[in-house]
Amino acid sequence: MRYRLLRSSRLLLSCCLLLLSIPSFAAAGVPAAGEFPPSIALGKNLPGELVDLQQRRGKVVIMTFWASWCGPCMRELPVLAHLQSVVGKDALEVIAVNWDEPRAQVVNFARRNRKLDLEYVLDSKGKAAEAYGVKAIPLMFVLDQDGRISAVHRGYSEASLPGILEQVLALLPEHVRTRPAQNTKTGSSG
Repeated sequence: MRYRLLRSSRLLLSCCLLLLSIPSFAAAGVPAAGEFPPSIALGKNLPGELVDLQQRRGKVVIMTFWASWCGPCMRELPVLAHLQSVVGKDALEVIAVNWDEPRAQVVNFARRNRKLDLEYVLDSKGKAAEAYGVKAIPLMFVLDQDGRISAVHRGYSEASLPGILEQVLALLPEHVRTRPAQNTKTGSSG
């Protein structure tokens, strides 16, 4: 009996040590609502500048992971671009982080879709995707003006977009929500 108890204790201890050595999602830093996003640069935008969310504090930010082969992503990007143009980039910015496509493909997409005034980011080494726990797309993070994650939307459909847009609008200050819509061609109000 004593031998079995000792053997069981060793087995239990071994299992506990094994479990402690496996990284969990929380330990890996997958961000959630209420947390600040990882303090890493997301990657480079098309002009080659590093994009860092900390530089966007003071605005509401929508960061979406997308790819040109993703149907829901292709339906979401025009909606997000339009929202950004109506609200104004001074209050709302959309950052579209490309997931695992070559630079040439993203550049071609941006050229074909010039009317989508988005900040396209290339995550060529997958660092942002890893830090944000991207396993499938679409995946969207909505950040408040303080830079804190307000909402995370994973695997949503086009039907979810109106509710997501309402969430985003609720984060905007009252003076932004009540001002005239920005002119989508010049970026000025009127």
